[in-house]
Amino acid sequence: MAEEVILLDFWSSLFGIRARIALREKGVDFDMREEDLLSNKSPLLLETNPVHKKIPVLIHNGKSVCESLVIVQYINETWGRESPLLPSDPYQRARARARFWADYVDKIFPAGKTAMFSTGEAQKVVKKEYIEGLKVLEGELGDKAYFGGERFGYVDVSLILFYSWLYAVETLANCSIGDECPELVGWAKWCMQRKSVAKSLPDQHKVYDFMLKVRK
Repeated sequence: MAEEVILLDFWSSLFGIRARIALREKGVDFDMREEDLLSNKSPLLLETNPVHKKIPVLIHNGKSVCESLVIVQYINETWGRESPLLPSDPYQRARARARFWADYVDKIFPAGKTAMFSTGEAQKVVKKEYIEGLKVLEGELGDKAYFGGERFGYVDVSLILFYSWLYAVETLANCSIGDECPELVGWAKWCMQRKSVAKSLPDQHKVYDFMLKVRK
């Protein structure tokens, strides 16, 4: 009997990107179902994520998993153990190269989103906060190919979502992340050479057009 793998998602969802990449890295076939988040959330979404009513939701053989980082961990433990996204060492998994930095990404990313929708002094504050956070991540990356070394993994999956909103953030917040964090942007371009990433990230200009509509 074939596995049923459904991903409730939305094309521009930052956190949905994580689940898409992880599934494709593991070679898992899945049915991506777009949700109407503004006015008509599906009964399936409301049933499988009744508390937050948000995407992404992974449904595997009728069982649902919510929250993007939890979904990525579930995918890693369920499929393709010969190509792990998390290191085998418990300490490395917990802090040094994986869960600590993935959690850090989620703490700084709201500043980038806020910068697109604010103006004046408020925008300057959140823009500075966002860029400083990215610089910390750039320092952690160092001269490695990926955050875990030579292998594409959990932190890379967690952070690469920022690249899909790069043009929108730079344009709407009037900044140049490419100038501020050139090594991090170089890492993102390197990640984009992976099929799992290139197929999962939406076009930056399409995201920008969508953000303009949301902003209005």
